[in-house]
Amino acid sequence: MTQKTDRTLYDMVGIGFGPSNLALAIAMEEQSASCGSMRALFLDKQEDYQWHGNTLVSQSDLQISFLKDLVSLRNPESPYSFINYLHKHQRLVNFINLGTLYPCRMEFNDYLRWAAGHFKSLCQYDQEVRAVEPIERNGIVEALRVVAQGKDGVEQCHETRSVVISTGGKPHIPEPFRHLGGNPKIFHHANYKPFVKALEITPAVPMRIAIIGGGQSAAEAFIDLNDCYPSVSVDWIIRGSSVKPSDDTPFVNEIFDPEFTDLIYRQDPSERARYIQEYQNTNYAVVDLALIERIYGIYYLQKVDGQARHRYRRLMEVVQAEAGSEGVSIELRNKASGEVCRDHYDAVILATGYDRDLRHELLSGLDQYLGEYTVGRDYRLQTDSRFKPAIYMQGFCELTHGLSDTLLSVLPYRSEEIATSLHNYLYHQYAPTEDNEMAIEAEKFE
Repeated sequence: MTQKTDRTLYDMVGIGFGPSNLALAIAMEEQSASCGSMRALFLDKQEDYQWHGNTLVSQSDLQISFLKDLVSLRNPESPYSFINYLHKHQRLVNFINLGTLYPCRMEFNDYLRWAAGHFKSLCQYDQEVRAVEPIERNGIVEALRVVAQGKDGVEQCHETRSVVISTGGKPHIPEPFRHLGGNPKIFHHANYKPFVKALEITPAVPMRIAIIGGGQSAAEAFIDLNDCYPSVSVDWIIRGSSVKPSDDTPFVNEIFDPEFTDLIYRQDPSERARYIQEYQNTNYAVVDLALIERIYGIYYLQKVDGQARHRYRRLMEVVQAEAGSEGVSIELRNKASGEVCRDHYDAVILATGYDRDLRHELLSGLDQYLGEYTVGRDYRLQTDSRFKPAIYMQGFCELTHGLSDTLLSVLPYRSEEIATSLHNYLYHQYAPTEDNEMAIEAEKFE
């Protein structure tokens, strides 16, 4: 395997360039005038910038206000705001006329792509990070080696004094389906668009598809299949007794305020867990109320005209799944009656959420220095005295920082906190020299 070594010693390498690290790039640029500049690099495995690109369907809207963009809550005058994006694209008045706080996800993805375009000199795409390795000298880890690989098979090695990991969650595959990995008839919602396309659905050939899961992703997949593929019949299979609405009422929404992060972090682990459990219905296995009402209307009209195209199957637990050339066979157990049945589908969509483990697989080579994987209020992993570099985690700290950690709500504030902490930490760990006072050469806003 061909391997290349980047001779630059970076102050920070960001792993992933989604909204979290994009917000960080903006915060670092803003702080460079007052705190000094750093040499930074971001690596992303996608071929270009996309935010959940494989899930963006026509009936998919943002579930939080556009004002919770990359920067507005922290710096409303920033040129990287969603409002300025609309202005630059000559759509601000038109958006106002819509009378909504919630743009469609396609537009928000375009906004993020636009913002990321101003930092293209900092990001290398088509670079999947394979490992983060220690660089030791006299028993002390002085720096880190980030090993990335492109689709051409060439490995690139980058040396850095810190890393910020923001790779998002890993699609959760329920146990009954894990032995069927790689089967094109079973796919996670994260890969919805390309896999549905590969099914080659045609109007003339009826097809049965099962959607597993009771959250927003499942609902959006249902609506897309209903609206765009008339030959498809959908079984929506959920474990609960009903699909439930997300709670986005004003007082509850305050749990996503920056001050609530401080409140959560100050609690002991059991109290943190209680808060997270109390507010599960703001984010997990819940659906936007308007979407619920639309889907209920679809099922009701089926009763009116007597043609049951789709089925809503509640209190159903998947016991076993098998796949063959003809499709997927699922054994289901009714949680209320205990009755077991088996159904056959042409494809199965797993809208089953994501796993986010603070003990990130990329850090396995550093385990001896990371102890119990304790994360500070500034999102930095606590390391022992033999370890000088800094490691920050974005989107993996829900258990310590609250439910907002995996969402867009706190991006502006979190990015500023990490940028400030990073500047201070590196200043105290590494004596300032001409060698490490490097500039972030982002393309300036035009």
